[in-house]
Amino acid sequence: MNDAILKFEKLLNENFLFFPTIEDEILEARNPGKWSKKEILGHLTDSGIHNLVRFTEINYLEKPYQHRPYNQIDLVNLNQYQTMDIQELTQLWLSINKQILRIMKTVNEKALAYKIILSDHSEIDLKFLMTDYVEHLEHHINQIKS
Repeated sequence: MNDAILKFEKLLNENFLFFPTIEDEILEARNPGKWSKKEILGHLTDSGIHNLVRFTEINYLEKPYQHRPYNQIDLVNLNQYQTMDIQELTQLWLSINKQILRIMKTVNEKALAYKIILSDHSEIDLKFLMTDYVEHLEHHINQIKS
């Protein structure tokens, strides 16, 4: 878990100052059927919101925890990330992820082993969900930087 936390912290620290330096034309450019770089950052914000809820709820709801998916495309559109100021969007993304980082740094071994049932009925644990969250974040940050 420590490796995931270190990677997560590095991704946040390297990118919260970088995103606002990208020109608006690049941030808002869209290819057919794809999100813009700004919308990808919005998707990461939505992902952070949903995972923050998951990472906290699992501690007090009945086990195994039932993972609830969310409609990623609708959320990006409804939250209007494409028209949001990049400074404001970056701050929102960073604030949510700083809270996730706090939770990750204090989660105990017992909680990391809590079982989670996915919508396809497969089973993972909290440790997998947390490390997968960091991998997902890194994947999309690489898309924004490309």
